[in-house]
Amino acid sequence: CWVNLEKCQPQWQHLVQAVDTRVDRTLSVLRPEVISEHRVLLASLGWPPKLITSKVGNGGISGIPNPLILMHGDKRRSYSQSFQVLCSLQQFQARRELRKLKMLGKKECEIGLWAIDELVSPIASQVEYHFLKWVDQPEFIFALVYRLTRDFLVGVSEVLQPLIDRARLLSCSAREAWVSAMVHMLCMFLEKRVFPALAERYKDKEMKLEVISSWLHLADLIVAFDKQMQSLLSSEAGLFLPDSERFEGLSQGISILIIFCNKPDWLKIWAKIEFKSAWRKLKAELKDARAWLTNTKHRVDFNGSTESEKFLLSTREDYKAPLIADSVLKIAWEMVDRCQTLPAILVRAKFIRSTVIRFLWSFFNVLLLHCKNAELSFNDPDDDAFVKVCGSINAAVYVESKLQEWSDDARFLMMRIAENDSNIQKRNGGTTDDCCFFGEEIKSLAEFETNWLTEILAVLLRQFEALIGTYIHKRKHCKQEQNLTTSEVSAALEPSVSDDIVEALDTLRSQLKVLQANLNPKDFLDMWRSVADGLDHFITTSILTGDVRFSSRGIRQFEADMQALFLVFQPFCACPEAFFPTIGETLKLLTMNEEGIKHLQIALSGNKNEKCLKLFGFPHLSFDQVAKILKNMKFEDCS
Repeated sequence: CWVNLEKCQPQWQHLVQAVDTRVDRTLSVLRPEVISEHRVLLASLGWPPKLITSKVGNGGISGIPNPLILMHGDKRRSYSQSFQVLCSLQQFQARRELRKLKMLGKKECEIGLWAIDELVSPIASQVEYHFLKWVDQPEFIFALVYRLTRDFLVGVSEVLQPLIDRARLLSCSAREAWVSAMVHMLCMFLEKRVFPALAERYKDKEMKLEVISSWLHLADLIVAFDKQMQSLLSSEAGLFLPDSERFEGLSQGISILIIFCNKPDWLKIWAKIEFKSAWRKLKAELKDARAWLTNTKHRVDFNGSTESEKFLLSTREDYKAPLIADSVLKIAWEMVDRCQTLPAILVRAKFIRSTVIRFLWSFFNVLLLHCKNAELSFNDPDDDAFVKVCGSINAAVYVESKLQEWSDDARFLMMRIAENDSNIQKRNGGTTDDCCFFGEEIKSLAEFETNWLTEILAVLLRQFEALIGTYIHKRKHCKQEQNLTTSEVSAALEPSVSDDIVEALDTLRSQLKVLQANLNPKDFLDMWRSVADGLDHFITTSILTGDVRFSSRGIRQFEADMQALFLVFQPFCACPEAFFPTIGETLKLLTMNEEGIKHLQIALSGNKNEKCLKLFGFPHLSFDQVAKILKNMKFEDCS
């Protein structure tokens, strides 16, 4: 009503502000009085109960009596009345604050209750003595807070929740408020007593190693503690909050990591420590001789039957990725998992980019260095070099697939949306896909894969070119001529494969066998098809660039040599000649009978359009190539 009044009647705004001022003055007097009376009542009930410290020195405590459950009669009625008065006062204040926030167009989700905070405040004073003794043993601090939170939770839920419902406090949970208040108590101690000292000692180089160890230990304890607190609320977490506010509201109340949301310098130190720790783990893994080994589930018999390849890849073994790839993903995900309870989504994204993203780029450099150290060269390609490069490619493809999976996860989508809304990437000059959190990393891995597959392809083709040089030279410089009749050609023996091409084919077969055994199935499929396409273009172009005389005997020899080439690719497909379209069409043209050749020549003489070639079954040969072949088809021979 007041909101509508201020909007519809702006001239009454001063009147509303005057009323607010008078109410604030009244509340500033009333609230302290109500709270003071409530504290006196709590003390009369024996709250907080004394800790039985027989096991405190070892980080444990004995059972603690719960005054909330033990109170009866008049004490219970008095406490119930005081509790409801405090709740009603808070509800009145909350409505006023909500009205002010609506005027400013803001939202706020508060799950704390004043009455619950009054239960926690004296506990904080009581346990601080023990906390200070255990600063160097923080595991005892976390154990004590968890034990207190858990032991009193039943009493809080059974006794206080009915009082909250009776006070008509909507969307309020006694369990959530209790856990949130206890977590806040621990946050305050860590923020005042622990982290400032660690951050200051971190600046001292002599103390840095000790501080790093303490900080990582403390981070482990915080992550474990946050999960314990979440588990205490698992039965009703978020039931009182709408979906849009559940995470941002609830987590801010139950996560110790909220400390880092307000302390960017501490967040920076934590991120740096986590990255260095992850990098040390990776370097230790890289020293293991098994780091680049691959345990593949599919072994293919190159010369015989082939096991059906699975192109729907999912596991590291399917990708034939080395063991180090799994280690990298495991280390990276551990860092992601450690910051999941960071309440502010942008802070969480910043932490991941400072740790996980930086760590991944360091690994990308490792992959690049591993490939360069392989020293892959077409002059003397080593099988070990192919294996090393294939291992790096497989690792890149596997990590890329996992990063894509992570980017599709709702948590990363939310972080990416938050970054887009805050324009962080634009200010940093980023050009990443707006919907993909790991967009730049995925793009980099894809480029790495393409570049090194291209490098392998170039090595295979250039070495084949070098080994087949004599063969091409002889085809281009055919001098000896001898006329043969058609019957003599038919009677000639079937020629064997040319000696000059045997070594090239054998080397190519061996190299493809190595690639098939070590490269992931998808990339190997693209690889052998690219090799076939490259050889198809190279051989055809090389033969046609010279003044080659296509004699009948030479045609049969060329056909035998090309059939041998096709056999190299036979293990990969049922019809390898289909992947050599230009060579196939050249053979088809060379083996045409005289009548067919004359008919083709007549058709081409009247129409030089290459569409005409398609009608005759030569879609991959150009008009000039066909004309040259026809011109050089003399029944002549060379030896």
